Amino acid sequence: MKLIFKGKFDGNPESLPCGQHHPGAVKFKEFDNPKSLALFGNLLAFVLISIFMIIFIVYTGSSVTHLTWACLLALLVSFPHEILHAICFRESVYLYTNWKQGMLFVVGPEVMSKRRFIFMSLLPNLIFGFIPYLIALLNPTLSFWAVFGALTIGMGAGDYCNIFNAITQIPNGAKTYLYQFNSYWYIPY
Repeated sequence: MKLIFKGKFDGNPESLPCGQHHPGAVKFKEFDNPKSLALFGNLLAFVLISIFMIIFIVYTGSSVTHLTWACLLALLVSFPHEILHAICFRESVYLYTNWKQGMLFVVGPEVMSKRRFIFMSLLPNLIFGFIPYLIALLNPTLSFWAVFGALTIGMGAGDYCNIFNAITQIPNGAKTYLYQFNSYWYIPY
């Protein structure tokens, strides 16, 4: 994998690196532009964070502590989150910022199996979100990690959309790839 930092995304999907379309490729039923994805993703993030915080407080009877530090750490792992996505690619992968819509993202033109695409989408959320959150559920005195985990689970909202789309739209044996701002799948011949 070769990571290339591209900086600020200009908002034009045609400027994103992509390969050629494969014969018979089917576009995912998903958001067509970054603004729509960001709006939905931010709303979903708020809902997820709220749910996970309520679960922690109700389940453990604990209050949350160090909220400011947990928020700061969650923001600081934004780039490592994208790096974890990137390491799942075998070829070149490009990292973009889109602070205006509250997003960082990586794109790569390579073809992936359904399983690897789901793993790539889920990996940073497991490492930075679910594992710290579950540790805090098991030991409520670690409420800092519950807050951090809930925040980073919420930050993966766009990734969950990708996972949902992959599970519900990609048939078994099919391959997937990114083209401009959207994902496609096809059945190799």
